[in-house]
Amino acid sequence: MIRIDIPGFDPLDIEHVLLDFNGTIAFDGVLLEGARNAIRRLADQVHVVVLTADTYGSVEEQCASLDVEVVTFPQAGAAQLKEECARSLAGGVAAIGNGRNDMGMFDAAALSIAVIDGEGACSALLPHADIVVRDAAEALELLLNPNRIRATLRS
Repeated sequence: MIRIDIPGFDPLDIEHVLLDFNGTIAFDGVLLEGARNAIRRLADQVHVVVLTADTYGSVEEQCASLDVEVVTFPQAGAAQLKEECARSLAGGVAAIGNGRNDMGMFDAAALSIAVIDGEGACSALLPHADIVVRDAAEALELLLNPNRIRATLRS
């Protein structure tokens, strides 16, 4: 569990981290190296779930060496399935993504982080995000260093 104490708010106890795959922690179906290392460290503290429609058919291979749960689903209905996954988990959920289909998941999560990287981010997602970062490694490092979140979100 990761506890995040944010002045002016109730503490966040994060027990699950939901990660969108393509465009967030992977580019063109290949897991980003900076994300890979951070996910390894994060998985020692929380339950990590990678969510994807697996556009490139590579998620299983790319995540094989990681201690994560991989959930794949059809491309149609991805938004609803991601949101349902976030709502189904007991305990605090952090969500990291970049796409339109991440909006419901962000709304259901206790903490949401939008990633703008090589694929960009859907502008409609940004109002649903608590924090916006440049890449997946930065998003994951925030969770590994909760004081950074505290500094960004304090009132």
